[in-house]
Amino acid sequence: MRSLLTLSVSLFLLAMTPVYCEAEVNKPNILVVFIDDMGWSDVSSFGGDAVETEHIDQLASEGIRFTQFYVNSPICSPSRTALTTGQYPQRWRIGSYLNNRKSNEERGMAQWLDPKAPVLARELQKNGYATGHFGKWHMGGQRDVADAPYITEYGFDQSLTNFEGMGPKLLPLTLTPKSDRPGRIWEKAVILGEPVTWMQRSKITGGFVDGALGFIDAAQQSGKPFFVNACPDDVHSPYFPPVSEWGDGGKRTLYRTVLDEMDAQLARLFQRIRNDESLEKNTLIIFCSDNGPEPGAGLSTPLRGAKTWLYEGGVRSPLITWGPGILAEGTAGSVNRTSVFSAIDINRSLYALTETPLPEGAELDGENVLDTMLGQSKASRKAPIFFRRPPDRPGNDPKWGMGDNPDLAVRDGKWKFLINYDGSDPQLYDLETDAPESRNLADKFPEIVARLKKSLFEWNATLPKDAGDPSYEAN
Repeated sequence: MRSLLTLSVSLFLLAMTPVYCEAEVNKPNILVVFIDDMGWSDVSSFGGDAVETEHIDQLASEGIRFTQFYVNSPICSPSRTALTTGQYPQRWRIGSYLNNRKSNEERGMAQWLDPKAPVLARELQKNGYATGHFGKWHMGGQRDVADAPYITEYGFDQSLTNFEGMGPKLLPLTLTPKSDRPGRIWEKAVILGEPVTWMQRSKITGGFVDGALGFIDAAQQSGKPFFVNACPDDVHSPYFPPVSEWGDGGKRTLYRTVLDEMDAQLARLFQRIRNDESLEKNTLIIFCSDNGPEPGAGLSTPLRGAKTWLYEGGVRSPLITWGPGILAEGTAGSVNRTSVFSAIDINRSLYALTETPLPEGAELDGENVLDTMLGQSKASRKAPIFFRRPPDRPGNDPKWGMGDNPDLAVRDGKWKFLINYDGSDPQLYDLETDAPESRNLADKFPEIVARLKKSLFEWNATLPKDAGDPSYEAN
């Protein structure tokens, strides 16, 4: 593992431009930590009591917690596309997780994110940033889709990913208390790019951390500001914690242990920045999850729903911003319970933070909420936040026990409205008084229902259809 990372970092250092200007050095560094399938209330600083996530909690105690933050889809690939592009992912025909070629076609989805999409990393790269992606990608290059663009084709100088991306990767070895030797999963992912390093699944977040740390060291030595994605595929199933921590082997037990291990393995990344005065004063860390938890594993208490659902438990994410030299004075340890914004807004705001020109010819759906992210304001996003259900997740599978999953949803101010494509089952919730979405007020406020329904259907009409829509016709 170390030899691979050392070689990668050495090659990267050789490619770095040794001549730089003072203004370039003073540009803020950005570290985005995007967790996989973690519930809104799993982190102890957001109310979780099953695991003390002490290192994430320290980040929260020194930064700002946001409790009304949303990702733009309740499932991985579109959620990551939104954060990457600053646009609703359905614009690029990515409405659910990218799977094998046949499955993607059947669901009316692209095989990978179109390289023509606006990508923050590419624009930052043009603006003098060293750009690196370490961890899950899942926006092209998975299963039998081996002709997708490499991650570096989207504006990243260096990448290290898992089985769901093109390029160098870490692949998991698995152990259970009953194993006589390590097993291998995703073995065929070798066709998606090399070199490949096999390592214990229970330590793989640490492997991505190693890659990110080497990249940060190289960027610092070259005098370049950095933009780093650290995207562990924890705490996604299947769960393989250290054998000594297997406990009773139940799903919830394994999940909690993996969460605890992930927190410990991320610590070195946080400490690297915290303990370097130049980085501490000039780095913004953004920490959140890509969607709600897998049912039966993580929790989003008291929110309704989970991963793949458009209810709050599927799309509301814990968000922490950290940056002692960047956040407003006196905001350390504060909680923002009122500002409503989403991942596409983080994308747009980072252009403002770094004074990076917006991508030419692209209209971003995100709004600049930088002042809110830095604790200088309590303003929310002005436009509503719209959602479309993943086409393959209608929600009526009895194994999840949560009933039907509405097709479309919108958050506008205090109101959350959900409805099906055919206009059935309208649901209206006042989230200021009913965060669990337990009291449907649609019959009491017909004017609000009519307004939100109109805006929601108008938004949806601007996007390519997918197989979740009864009127969808395959090409």
